[in-house]
Amino acid sequence: MKSPLLPFAVSVLLLGCAAPSGRQKLPADLPHLEKRGNVTQLIVDGKPFLALGGELHNSSSTSTAYMKSIWPKLRAIGLNTVLAAVSWEQVEPEEGVFDFSALDDLIRDARANEVKLVALWFASWKNGISSYQPAWVKRDAERFPLVKTKSGAALNILSTTGEQTVQADAKAYAAMLRHLREVDTDRTVIMVQLENEVGLHGDTRDYHPDAAAKFGAPVPEALTAYLAAHRDSLLPELRDAWTAAGGKTSGTWEEVFGKGDYTDELFMAWRYATYMNAIAEAGKAEYPLPVFVNAWIVQPQDKRPGDYPSGGPQAQTHDVWRAGAPAIDMLCPDIYLPEFPDVLKLYSRAGNPVFIPESSAGVNGAANAVYAIGEMGAMGYSPFGIEAYGYVSSATGIVTAEDASKDISPLAFAYRQLSDLSPKILEHQAAGTIRAAWLKRENPSVREATLTLGGYRISVALRKTRGSADLPPVGYALVMMDGKDEYTVMGYDVDVTFEPLEGAHMAGLAKVQEGDYVNGKWVAERWLNGDEIQLRYDLLEAQKVRQSGQGLRFAGANPKLQKVELFEF
Repeated sequence: MKSPLLPFAVSVLLLGCAAPSGRQKLPADLPHLEKRGNVTQLIVDGKPFLALGGELHNSSSTSTAYMKSIWPKLRAIGLNTVLAAVSWEQVEPEEGVFDFSALDDLIRDARANEVKLVALWFASWKNGISSYQPAWVKRDAERFPLVKTKSGAALNILSTTGEQTVQADAKAYAAMLRHLREVDTDRTVIMVQLENEVGLHGDTRDYHPDAAAKFGAPVPEALTAYLAAHRDSLLPELRDAWTAAGGKTSGTWEEVFGKGDYTDELFMAWRYATYMNAIAEAGKAEYPLPVFVNAWIVQPQDKRPGDYPSGGPQAQTHDVWRAGAPAIDMLCPDIYLPEFPDVLKLYSRAGNPVFIPESSAGVNGAANAVYAIGEMGAMGYSPFGIEAYGYVSSATGIVTAEDASKDISPLAFAYRQLSDLSPKILEHQAAGTIRAAWLKRENPSVREATLTLGGYRISVALRKTRGSADLPPVGYALVMMDGKDEYTVMGYDVDVTFEPLEGAHMAGLAKVQEGDYVNGKWVAERWLNGDEIQLRYDLLEAQKVRQSGQGLRFAGANPKLQKVELFEF
């Protein structure tokens, strides 16, 4: 697709900050995204890769000395990917003078600790605020204009109208990608996040005179052409607003989309998307790593755009971002709300690849990761502020009091199992033979889940303790179909039962083993039977709901994987 911000991209190229990728042959094993089956997977070192990640606090990666004590902790948690900030102010402290020493140290130490990196480019905006741009940008509001309020007052936020701003940001970003192409020969950096949670705080749109003029001008042809070409596949939020205003393919923003906050938000989405597309294009011309943006999602208390960052890559603006930023590969959510599955479904619509760059840790994070990977085909998951949490010692397996109080051990345990299973998970994602359940005691509607996979209806319920009405607060299960009547199950605080989809028969457990996958091979430990698989004894009542009374129980702090073979009777 032709770039909708061609003047910006051309001006960047004329400045000499981006070299056409054809000048240098790119490595065959360059990280990239690839459609496999119905999911999009991240390919690293020539193979599908499941990113079991963690994001550092914003300033941690600026100091090699500070990170020295952090790396062992990250490795012990079981991460294979670290998300770390690279800031414009540190990379280009003087205009045109670049310093990549902090990035080089990150790459070196990541390699030493056998983890991959996702570079977070904090530049024009971070959380919608401008603070990571260099001091020479901050001090020159004439070259690098700021957002204006309705009253004409300036906010300390860079305006999307600044052509010199996007050129300067793109020049620094392209220099970083060029540097990565030259020094990262082992491909330690596997993706890049562009800016962070962009969007306008405080009002629905920017009232800088240049922005106001663009709002009153015709909607860019690149966007109206996209609307016309994708009329039947637009997401409902945009489609409904556009058709309610008459479905026009020309006119001002209010003529095409109607008057109101949502039109202001769409306008800002186009401004941010095209600005960031110019930066992404400049970087990809140097070294085309996968690029994503992350969204500050709408919160329950938010009443209108501006309460959350207006124009960011929220679910309701995805079509505008796709039209305005074709060089950006993924529109990703940062999810801290308790309704994790509901939010994630909004961000996986229309084939948007699934990756979660920021979310929770602890047992909630473990459940989120399993659900995202098993049910939504995610290529990875990443809790924020990962170095602040305790961890399970890789040497002893002992959980200290600090670890338990900070509730990271369930995530570390889940990551270990997901890591062992990752080759199978990636194969099953591509084949469509994997499902997952996410359960919470606090919400009665998600205390149980029903999954259909193969010839069986699989029920997953929060584990019932005999003699007690209490349920655990969180549970999860990941189910992979290995054969016609064979399944591998990963679970935590749940009971799992099976029911044939067809006929009047019931499902019995022919064989149940617990164990682990080691180097891709199943290593069986106990053969389970008797009390370990008998979930209930009221067999007549169980029979009424086509249950045999037997199933898989995942109890205790660190439940093993289970493989089950079924039969019908």
